[in-house]
Amino acid sequence: MTLADSRIHAHETQQSSREIGDAWGRMVARRRLYTGIGLILLLIAFVSSVRFADESNAGHFFDRLPHLFDFLSWLIPKDWHDVWRALFDLASPNDKGGEEFNFAKGRVYVFGDYYIPEYFELMIITINVALVSTIIGFIFAVPLSFFAARNLTRNWPLRVFSKRVMEFLRAFPEIVIAGLFSAILSIGPVAAIIAVSLHTIGALGKLFYEVVENIDMKPDEGMKAVGANWLERVRFAAMPQVMPNFASYALLRLEINVRASTIIGAVGGGGIGEELKLSISRGFGAKTVALVLLLFVTIVAVDQFSAWLRRRLVGEHAFLLQH
Repeated sequence: MTLADSRIHAHETQQSSREIGDAWGRMVARRRLYTGIGLILLLIAFVSSVRFADESNAGHFFDRLPHLFDFLSWLIPKDWHDVWRALFDLASPNDKGGEEFNFAKGRVYVFGDYYIPEYFELMIITINVALVSTIIGFIFAVPLSFFAARNLTRNWPLRVFSKRVMEFLRAFPEIVIAGLFSAILSIGPVAAIIAVSLHTIGALGKLFYEVVENIDMKPDEGMKAVGANWLERVRFAAMPQVMPNFASYALLRLEINVRASTIIGAVGGGGIGEELKLSISRGFGAKTVALVLLLFVTIVAVDQFSAWLRRRLVGEHAFLLQH
């Protein structure tokens, strides 16, 4: 190749690089333009919808927004020591015979003078609802997940039926199901357990069958080769692979169910949620702050315990960054 040819080739390469750069710049500018137009349209739609909602609201949301802090001021305790008295059912000097400061009347006596504070008992009920619901959901979600997995179940109608059942169970929020069963079975934790359990079956079942569909099929092929039936293949080839993930998802669901059980209490599911709703609606500041504090500490404790247990079951290596 001559010197002239080298110069021509270098010039063509430089020109080609410049064209590629120009094309890239135009593409980036076009994408930014489309993004900007999309954001403007989204903002216009959001502002229009908010204004329409405000005009449709009889109280006019934006007009009443400054009064939000008026409501919060009702829930500020006049005596902050009453928060601890409410939490541990201690008598309050502010008790004048009404319900706002009758903390000692809520004691749940165990034997003699020993008692469990009322809010602690309600919190235990809420945790029990979440725990029982998670166990029931896990028991039913495991077989459904194997029935729904494409790589283990060749029966197409059974797979479709299993998936549709799980979709139906998780289609309705727990609070809706709890309201229905509260009307049928009366108010109490039983309705809450049924509602949370049904939703847990659907939610865990979906997570579980996705885990099952991603297992290594070589152990399953080995079980087939020695004449194992379907149950034996699931028990000895699939279960050892999926159980760590199943346990991790179940513990995560337990954390979610503690929150769900609290919310369900507002519609008659019992537990701490019902008492929190009553306390807020009546403007009992000390009781409300005590309940919120207990709920916050409990959820943090459940989250930390669940995270610790997941690490023990799955293994510390699963939480380390891979280099």
